[in-house]
Amino acid sequence: MAANYDAIIIGTGQAGPSLAGRLSAAGMSVAIVERHLVGGTCVNTGCKPTKTLVASAYAAHLARRGADFGVITGPVHIDMARVHARSQKISEDGRAGNEAWLRSLPNVALFFGHARFEVPKTVRVGEEQLTAPRIFINVGGRALVPDMPGVGTVPLLTNSSLLNLATLPEHLVIIGGSYIGLEFGQIYRRFGAAVTIIEKGPRLIGREDEEVSKAVREILEAEAIAIRTGAECIRFAAHPDGIAVGVDCRDGPPEIVGSHVLLAVGRVPNTHDLGLDLAGVATDERGFITVDDRLATGVPGIWALGDCNGRGAFTHTSYNDFEIVAANLLDGADRKVSDRIPCYALYTDPPLGRVGLSAGQAEASGYRIKVGRRPMSRVGRAVEKDEQAGFMEIVADADSDAILGGTILGTSGDEAIHTILDMMANGATATRLRETMHIHPTVSELIPTIAGELRTVA
Repeated sequence: MAANYDAIIIGTGQAGPSLAGRLSAAGMSVAIVERHLVGGTCVNTGCKPTKTLVASAYAAHLARRGADFGVITGPVHIDMARVHARSQKISEDGRAGNEAWLRSLPNVALFFGHARFEVPKTVRVGEEQLTAPRIFINVGGRALVPDMPGVGTVPLLTNSSLLNLATLPEHLVIIGGSYIGLEFGQIYRRFGAAVTIIEKGPRLIGREDEEVSKAVREILEAEAIAIRTGAECIRFAAHPDGIAVGVDCRDGPPEIVGSHVLLAVGRVPNTHDLGLDLAGVATDERGFITVDDRLATGVPGIWALGDCNGRGAFTHTSYNDFEIVAANLLDGADRKVSDRIPCYALYTDPPLGRVGLSAGQAEASGYRIKVGRRPMSRVGRAVEKDEQAGFMEIVADADSDAILGGTILGTSGDEAIHTILDMMANGATATRLRETMHIHPTVSELIPTIAGELRTVA
């Protein structure tokens, strides 16, 4: 069957449904296509379920520390079946809510199936042939499974399949010492599993400044998480006790045996089977769809939003992609990807909140910088909560006083970082931040203090 629409949206991740809502409200007819589950990564295998697990793991950790606060409790036990059920229910509720909302929108048709281009303005979904002058690709990404020795000979987990596990691994070995791996590592260690994190590079979360990597490693090792860096040749083999992971490191044994192994070494876009070549849509060497500063592809009338365009790998960047495209298309605006300030968080405990440039990134970019830093042990709110690990840092341009970025590795860092982000977005200087009164007692109240303690880096 053939049908014509004003717009086709491929994928129901963070950008797709919101865009469908805006286009519907503008009177357009919309076909939105989903291959698997409504809601994309965030709702099904990302933010919703994993942050639910983070919350359960934090509750277990705090319960074990009850005596530190004068609260006497008995032995702490983890009911993994209930932990898993809670995580799944929150995902399922989010998915059901998204799907019901999409079905309620006027002039919006929801299709389930694999969408594939036939020509630039025509997409086939099973027996349906859909045509529209505007097509928006929002297909997200999936876990990278690298071609490591033995990778196809043993059962390996990804972030998606691990979430289906309702039992506790005896020993979870994680390949990859970046954001996903570190979050899962701390979660499962707090649930009671032995955890080893293996990282090919010389340090954890290599994109961060060395001080952050070092502090995060210390936090995780304090919870008895084993960390192996410099693993140049990782390999897998079956073992009577599970899976043997070969590790070529300068220190430690050459092989680790785990009951389960999680691959957390990156993600790839879901663009390989869309027929993009038939539409003339270009991709880069990694498979990300090439877009301009307004998220348009090289084919008129086709845009790419979310993780598949390589311009961001977070729920908030995907949603911002929707905002940019909708504003430009419907509101006569001229918004651009380059206008947004990079920001993200790592949801270990304590969390890492990051905005703009780190000190190392700013220096590498040629800025003459001034930096203010304070350990969380000198933040009253952190001391009161007895969560003193980490530090806060602000980076500013020594010549213009512009705020270049900030880092908060510490309790509430994922929330407090927005103080710095909002000041940057409004063009405020470090001096203006220093002069702004904040509420006591909070983590955020120390941000103006740090802005008043900036020192030029030689």
